[in-house]
Amino acid sequence: MNKIRKGDQVIVTTGRDKGKQGVVTAILEQKVLVEGVNQYKKNVKPNPAAGVTGGVIDKTMPIQISNVALIDANGKPSKVGIKEVDGKKVRYLKSTGATVSA
Repeated sequence: MNKIRKGDQVIVTTGRDKGKQGVVTAILEQKVLVEGVNQYKKNVKPNPAAGVTGGVIDKTMPIQISNVALIDANGKPSKVGIKEVDGKKVRYLKSTGATVSA
């Protein structure tokens, strides 16, 4: 069971984007894509066959999953644990003890 999933609200804990918050849009192996975080400029060549115009675009790059943490009700980063409730595994925030939906 993954501790961080697509759609979770997370905060970046290290790096140049430390403190920024966003929603996880994709999970790639041990990395995550977070909306609006870790943006880079990329030069794109035009490709008329595919209908792509050239230019500079903003691209979201992946972040190591260990460099993000879920946000608790107070807006602070929290570690995630897994426990069994009624025979089902659920994720919970270690700082508050609250279970995480979905």
